[in-house]
Amino acid sequence: MPSVTWGVVQGRKEKLVSRVIICDYLKSLGIITDELESLELPSTVEVMRERVEFIMRLGLTVDDINEYPLMLGCSVRKNLIPVLGYLEKIGIQRSKLGEFVKNYPQVLHASVVVELAPVIKSLRGLDVEKEDIGYVLMKYPEILGFKLEGTMSTSVAYLVSIGVNPRDIGPMVTQYPYFLGMRVGTMIKPLVDYLVSLGLPKKILSRMLEKRAYILGYDLDETVKPNVECLLSFGVRKESLASVIAQYPQIIGLPLKAKMSSQQYFFNLKLKVDPEGFARVMEKMPQIISLNQNVILKPVEFLLGRGLPTGDVAKMVVKCPQLVALRVDRMKNSYYFFKSEMGRPLQELVEFPEYFTYSLESRIKPRYNRLQNKGIRTSLNWFLNCSDQRFEERLQGDYIEPERSGPSFCMGGKLELPGSEIVSDDEEEESDNEVLYKRTVSL
Repeated sequence: MPSVTWGVVQGRKEKLVSRVIICDYLKSLGIITDELESLELPSTVEVMRERVEFIMRLGLTVDDINEYPLMLGCSVRKNLIPVLGYLEKIGIQRSKLGEFVKNYPQVLHASVVVELAPVIKSLRGLDVEKEDIGYVLMKYPEILGFKLEGTMSTSVAYLVSIGVNPRDIGPMVTQYPYFLGMRVGTMIKPLVDYLVSLGLPKKILSRMLEKRAYILGYDLDETVKPNVECLLSFGVRKESLASVIAQYPQIIGLPLKAKMSSQQYFFNLKLKVDPEGFARVMEKMPQIISLNQNVILKPVEFLLGRGLPTGDVAKMVVKCPQLVALRVDRMKNSYYFFKSEMGRPLQELVEFPEYFTYSLESRIKPRYNRLQNKGIRTSLNWFLNCSDQRFEERLQGDYIEPERSGPSFCMGGKLELPGSEIVSDDEEEESDNEVLYKRTVSL
């Protein structure tokens, strides 16, 4: 009679033999088995073959399996089918399941009920739309491995604490889900503190992040700080940095030095705008750094073709950089109305190049006709650079109100409106959010 331990010993031997057979099978496919030593493998080679074939039907290759051989420890019925079925249910297309597993194979070990479903519920709680869940997971599949009480919740809580609207967290996640995995203390807060130190009010910064969450991904030491130093080195004034960043947030994440050098040289060579003038252009319209040079030349050539001296065109560009982003056909219509209907000297366009930025049909013509009917002759600035309500007030007035410049960004956060010494708390919100952000960032 065999001893009591005979069956146990025999079972161990059978398992060892079976393991050798399975490893030989995997090696014959080109799969490296070194990492499988501590992994519990199936009892027969047939079960392993089923796993390999199932994984390969998803579109994964032997190389993909070698990148993460631990996926071979997942049961087809207990792991693969439930997990993949759930992923398809929440919005990942069946044709992209293989790509998803290739990018994040660890998902195959997860429990649908205990690990995956709570993360999806949390994303929905952040106002991520149901139809966007699959898109978010394809961009950042690692989110499925997050602990709900960890980095994901602290990053959201911090952003809300600085003024980000909780209802905008969902769209931010859809646009740039990676911020959910960023540590507040080492990544998000240092960037926010630095931008605030440049004079950006938290209200404006919050609006920027709501619309462009990818700013959170800019490396502070490698990209943001060097770009700020670059702006200063090219003549942008320190007190204008906040306005520049508010108008064009992407500027702190671009390969800026090369772009600045190229555009400054181009402006000097073709537009006769000196480096100081280029710095003023950057302060007023930093988007100029990303404009194609052929696009910039067209409106400039149009103005030169109307007989304006090169020096005057350069002054116009420095005073109103938006000129170089205008369509020439729009400029033509406005110019011909200026010459044929208004009959004014070209010097007025040099003094007020913003004329070309206004709509001919909805602002220039109607207001000019009103002035003609009343027999009033004023400068272009006086009747164009104001709201409809202010224009009506001017028409009803018994005197011509002196011209004033537009609002200016004051370092420290508040907008200083000409003619207004004190900005109330109510006005401050309107000034910061509406005037600065909507007027400039939406360019």
